[in-house]
Amino acid sequence: MMRLGRPGRELLRWGRGGSPGAAPRRGAEVLVGAAGGGSSGIAEILMNRPHARNSLGKVFVNELFSALEQLRLDEKVRVAVFKSEVKGVFCAGADLKERAKMDDAEVGHFVKRLRNLMDEIAALPVPTIAAIDGYALGGGLELALACDLRVAASSAKMGLIETTRGLLPGAGGTQRLPRCVGIGLAKELIFTGRQIDGEEAASIGLVNHTVPQNSEGDAAYRRALTLAKEILPQAPFAVKMGKLAINRGIEVDIASGMAIEGMCYAQNIPTRDRQEGMAAFREKRPPQFIGK
Repeated sequence: MMRLGRPGRELLRWGRGGSPGAAPRRGAEVLVGAAGGGSSGIAEILMNRPHARNSLGKVFVNELFSALEQLRLDEKVRVAVFKSEVKGVFCAGADLKERAKMDDAEVGHFVKRLRNLMDEIAALPVPTIAAIDGYALGGGLELALACDLRVAASSAKMGLIETTRGLLPGAGGTQRLPRCVGIGLAKELIFTGRQIDGEEAASIGLVNHTVPQNSEGDAAYRRALTLAKEILPQAPFAVKMGKLAINRGIEVDIASGMAIEGMCYAQNIPTRDRQEGMAAFREKRPPQFIGK
């Protein structure tokens, strides 16, 4: 029997043919819920493949794609948190048992699909947070790197370990890790396949925050929720435009990046939330943003 989370969490399942409010089916590998109920604005993507340590198998990946599609269409979602329902592991990376049954062409096709999955996570319009309470290895760390922010327990273990298996990172790790920690450190971690804990990950900028693990094994998740709640009161469209400006701008020279920032800013000028922010400042009261 799969665990459906803590009391008070409304869980929804998105899959092929799934719909909002449908009861989670037995054996679902990806669940989507809302922190504290359906009106919080914080969506949770819950990875639940305990027998394979949340490894990236075909069904798991398909259900992640379905979850992302639903999140893109849900205007109530303001922040998305990726977490594991499997104690001691965030995501163990590729499902090598499943991979061993593929021929070379199938491997190439599936890795391309994984790369597309990470791109879809990175392209979600709302801020995303990875709550790393255990092992995040290979594709699991690539998934976390595709998120905007990362929070880790101090005892968590992270690494792009592909070279220890005769492979190299193929789902964005060679591109996102250097942008996160710098070229030299990224090369060292990828060349050696070394695993690091949450403390070291924080010291090199791989994660935004590290916290001591608690007895329930969900310290990073709790810190991620706190971070998500800091984002919630801000103007949603302005946050989305800020994310877009950063993501697009970092890929080009600074002059082009400034132009991208200008275009994003221009889209924000006519919004009701900007007008509300200015009015709240004049009237010396907290703003009441509505996302329009």
